Amino acid sequence: MRKRRLISFISTVGLLAPLNPSAHALSVPNTFKKLATSSTLAKPGIIVLDPSTQTEIYSDAADEPRAPASVLKIISATAAIAAFGPDKVFNTTINSTEDPDVYILQGERDPWLTTNASEAKNLKRARSTKLINEVINNRGDYSGLKIKFYGMFDADIKSLRTYYANKIKFQRISKPPSAPDQEATEISRITSPTLREILNFTLLWSDNVLADRLARNAAVKLGYSRDDMSLNFAFEEVLSSLGVNSTGLKVFDGSGLSRENRISARTVAELLLKIRNEPQFQAVYNGLPLSGKTGTLKKRFQEYGSAAKGLVKAKTGWINTSVTLAGYVEAGESEYVFAVIANRVTPTENSRDRARNIIDKMLATIAKPLQIAPVG
Repeated sequence: MRKRRLISFISTVGLLAPLNPSAHALSVPNTFKKLATSSTLAKPGIIVLDPSTQTEIYSDAADEPRAPASVLKIISATAAIAAFGPDKVFNTTINSTEDPDVYILQGERDPWLTTNASEAKNLKRARSTKLINEVINNRGDYSGLKIKFYGMFDADIKSLRTYYANKIKFQRISKPPSAPDQEATEISRITSPTLREILNFTLLWSDNVLADRLARNAAVKLGYSRDDMSLNFAFEEVLSSLGVNSTGLKVFDGSGLSRENRISARTVAELLLKIRNEPQFQAVYNGLPLSGKTGTLKKRFQEYGSAAKGLVKAKTGWINTSVTLAGYVEAGESEYVFAVIANRVTPTENSRDRARNIIDKMLATIAKPLQIAPVG
């Protein structure tokens, strides 16, 4: 039933037509090929696709599953939208009961909610303490206060226990009380930004906690559990429903931090190709950093690959031996899809920096601003 619901949700998205690797509309410059075979990148998985002709412009080891690092967040974001839709908001309420000492903290596992004061101030994120503090202010003290909760992240409850120095008793419940003598009355509510807005921040700044929470929320919404295996099943379902081949996919989180995660450059590129012009997935496209301008790409494409400044929208990634980048590159009237997963880079910061510089220079050989003819 869950799979039929998901397929129905994206029924307006046509399945991906088979790509023809032999019908190249054009080829990448020789400089691109030379950079791609650099010893620094150590035989990466690379693919470049032309959406207008549904053809491969270039590929090398693109089918080998590799550790994608934060490029995996593209799949997490897509899964979240497929499960919830881009306008989803997450609500958290504090409710009184007929027992004056017992309150219900009822949530939807809002990934945007925080217990951290600096995050709340700097990122304008709501604090879960706001709800509980309203109860304390109304009561005048902590004495005998008991908070029953559900739909909250374990880490957030742990932080609340620490924040209140264990003066408040927190008790997990599997669902809200339903008996008439235990009916809850809402005291206060926190509503998150839309999923579209949350994803914009998540992708722009590569927020690991948000990405993992959103991915696991999506898995549950699609009828699975929150564990790693269920996450893998959920991702496979979403990719399959979009007509994207997920052969070799292995995921252990939604952030890309695990060194055991595996996905091919082809799978990433085909997904990017599929969602590129689909309205319901525009939050993924729009959330990607812009080369030399925003987010995790703001400081790149400056000294190296500067010709591509402002012409690449892509998700960055790195862990240990992996340096990755996947997204879109503007080339005149065209916009190409690309994915680079270099997962055998020497695990030093200098080596990773060199790998990033080479990838930026590679894309600069393709990038070209749109030339607008003068009027009159």
